[in-house]
Amino acid sequence: MNEQTDVVVVGLGPGGEHVAGTLAEAGLDVVGVEAELVGGECPYWACVPSKMMVRAGSLLVEAGRVSALAGEAVVTPDWARVAGRIRDEATDGWNDRVAADRFTAKGGRLVRGTGRLAGPHRVTVGDRTFEARRGVVLATGTRPRIPPVPGLAGTPYWTNRDAMAAEELPASMVVLGGGAIGVELAQVFARFKSAVTVVEGQHRLLSQEEPEAGELAAQVLRADGATVLTGTRARQVSHDGREFTVRLEGEEQLLRAERLLVATGREADLTPLAVDTVGLDPAAGAVPVEGHMRAGEGLWAVGDITGRGAFTHVSMYQAEIAVRDILGRPGPAADYRALPRVTFTDPEIGAVGLTERQAREQGLRVRTSVVRVASSTRGWIHGPGNEGFIKLVEDADRGVLIGATSAGPTGGEVLYGLNVAVHAEIPVDRLQHMIYTYPTFHRTVGAALGELR
Repeated sequence: MNEQTDVVVVGLGPGGEHVAGTLAEAGLDVVGVEAELVGGECPYWACVPSKMMVRAGSLLVEAGRVSALAGEAVVTPDWARVAGRIRDEATDGWNDRVAADRFTAKGGRLVRGTGRLAGPHRVTVGDRTFEARRGVVLATGTRPRIPPVPGLAGTPYWTNRDAMAAEELPASMVVLGGGAIGVELAQVFARFKSAVTVVEGQHRLLSQEEPEAGELAAQVLRADGATVLTGTRARQVSHDGREFTVRLEGEEQLLRAERLLVATGREADLTPLAVDTVGLDPAAGAVPVEGHMRAGEGLWAVGDITGRGAFTHVSMYQAEIAVRDILGRPGPAADYRALPRVTFTDPEIGAVGLTERQAREQGLRVRTSVVRVASSTRGWIHGPGNEGFIKLVEDADRGVLIGATSAGPTGGEVLYGLNVAVHAEIPVDRLQHMIYTYPTFHRTVGAALGELR
């Protein structure tokens, strides 16, 4: 017998949980389906534990800077404290009882298992079938993309999940991938004295961001003792029961390490969702949605599965839009022009909107500027650890910023003002006549506006 409900949400990561909980609070009968942990990747294996790791690694290095500015300090790294905090404070030992209770307290019904579409408005979980009067929301996220390197599949490689749950650090590690995840974790492990080598196929780290961002990331990783290899890929991987051997393309060089971390991106897998039953392509890389998150009649999708970026803030943003649409409330469609992202290295590397290259590829006439944080008064005062820069990208014909990068000791926080400027399309001549607090890191933005060429 089919079970009736108003809405079925398949996947209770940040976006899915927000949709399901908000609709339940609004009085709808909501079934939330989750195959793993309520809350999804972010609180258990990604954003939250990784930033605890980053914070710990940054403290070690900051303590090492004391001798240059304030006296003497001796620090002994202790990974057990980091692992304990992740286990006890962030994840409750990878137990989602608190999150599950939070959802059901709002009136939602939690169903454990893998949800599959069975045609419009229908979802099966095991031997149960739910018919949703209003519709279905897909929010199943993504999984690590594992490159087809010969030998890799048969080895005990790590993904981000293994890294977050590590009780002990390896003596050595090879990281495949120089994107945000790979760079953040490489820096953390290097600061806790693992011998780390990063292998990136593109010619620079953080290849989706400005070239200056990739150069900065490589600079600080090397300063932390990591080896950075760009423009090369793994050609073959093997494991002898004790260590990994990684052979690189085009070289005779062999890398050997106790652990191998695969951080080569993430991808959606639509086949288990049976999206073909609602007319979607199961081989597609994402679920296509229009501005109000509609993927079809009575079907919405939010989060990583939409292909708009694997960011919790995008998932939550889309969730708000989907909730409004399901409840019939007015509101603007999604606007990704000012999509912000931050790589939480030390220094932080934040960016919003278009890069210079993306803007030029769109045929825009642009003006740009780059100003180093160290050239500002606050950067000079800060001293060691003041690496970073502000880069601005202006649409010269319209006189507005269309992209910006904020790298520095608080780069992610300084990004906020630039995010507002790009989102609201504030004229550059107005920004140039703003009062910028002295002495702050964000005062570098004012200098960069004056340098636009």
